[in-house]
Amino acid sequence: MPNTSITTSSRRWIMFAILLVGAFLPPLDFFIVNVALPDIRDELGMSAAGQQWVISTYAATYAVMLITGGRLGDIYGRNRIFFIGLTGFALASTLCGLAEAPWVLIIGRALQGLAAAIIAPQALASIQAIFPEAEKPRALGIYGAIFGLASVIGQVFGGMLISLNIFGLGWRLIFLVNLPIIILVLIFGLPLLQETKIQRTRRLDLTGVLLSVLTLSCVVIPLIEGREAGWPLWAWILLALSPVLAAVFWRYETRLSASGGEPLVNPSALQAPGLRTGLVVALLFYSIAAFFLLLSIYLQGALGETPLTAGLVFLPFGLGFLLGPLSTPIAGRWLGRFINPVGMALESVGFIALIILISRTLPGHPPSGVLLALILFAIGYGQGLALPTLVRMIISRVDKSYSGMIAGIVNSTLQISAALSVAVIGGIFFTVLGSRPDVSAISSAFIAAMLCIAFLLLLGAMLSFWIARREPAEK
Repeated sequence: MPNTSITTSSRRWIMFAILLVGAFLPPLDFFIVNVALPDIRDELGMSAAGQQWVISTYAATYAVMLITGGRLGDIYGRNRIFFIGLTGFALASTLCGLAEAPWVLIIGRALQGLAAAIIAPQALASIQAIFPEAEKPRALGIYGAIFGLASVIGQVFGGMLISLNIFGLGWRLIFLVNLPIIILVLIFGLPLLQETKIQRTRRLDLTGVLLSVLTLSCVVIPLIEGREAGWPLWAWILLALSPVLAAVFWRYETRLSASGGEPLVNPSALQAPGLRTGLVVALLFYSIAAFFLLLSIYLQGALGETPLTAGLVFLPFGLGFLLGPLSTPIAGRWLGRFINPVGMALESVGFIALIILISRTLPGHPPSGVLLALILFAIGYGQGLALPTLVRMIISRVDKSYSGMIAGIVNSTLQISAALSVAVIGGIFFTVLGSRPDVSAISSAFIAAMLCIAFLLLLGAMLSFWIARREPAEK
């Protein structure tokens, strides 16, 4: 049985604040590396392929291990697994910060991704496990704000650390800065956290772990590496293998559950009405991921902006993403269970407005800065508004004993969504762009890609609206 004293204890908010470090560090360490790549290349003599591996090894390892990380928390205790993962993240960050060769840095990034996958699901799982229903919207709002804040400030914070060059460490600071944060959490967090595991089993489904990792790897690795490598044969082979491995994985998990075992992903836990549709919405949710890359290309390639200026353009989006989750409790009074479809619809409208703005901008002239800022704020606010309610819409349908499992599935789905977005929508952009990267071609390609994002978000809003309408009947 779960530790019910935690549910009634006022310490749960302190516990949640500690676990939120696991929601903050993984996205921070993904984005913070981007600005450091030129310095890393110069000091370590890293090739272009090596720079890509610094990013992709972290992203791939993180995505494929999230379900396992969440399940470990269910079985062995979320707080115990959180601190083990946090310690591992500190050691991996140290390895990255002290790396003297490209291969050492790449290994360190892979270990960082593994540790991140262990700590990330625990905060989300704790919301389902320790908070009463009345407090979950507020907790999810804070979770969404922290997640969005980490994603947005990563590049700004990284640039500041490199510029400060404390003790002459340069780019190494972006990794070593994790150590004081983690040490403080370990010192003050260990005495405060109470265990929230569910006493169901003491064994991890290792075969299920292997099959899930193989299945997700066949999806994630080609999506991350395929476009950069020119879509070689191995990428298509892996993608073709993924549905076969998924079928084998699902059949094994079903048989294990039927024989009384404890599978990594329990099929019966995923039978709740609306759950699978909710996961489809999550798969559509991060179709926005390609937008960050493509807007930077448009700003620098079509408008001639500097990388610094292009980065600052995203600040209104970041502000909206920060305020959106924090306003969900208030929005809930007006919109009720329809917050998520409204948020995703607002994003879609924002992208349509962006398309109109770009299409009416003369070649060689920047669009109105005020209008662009307002549109980006609206998109960020819509995404921030939708994220907590999307997460709640999914995790609330699964028994608390599987909170870690569903938290891992949700996080993994969002990561796959982002990878799909960059691969597919990014591919559409470069296909439309062709071999003539002039201002007009970049603008046309950007508009085509934004139309795809607007359509996918609108589709997600419609599916989410369908789920919300059926909510009373399901309860």
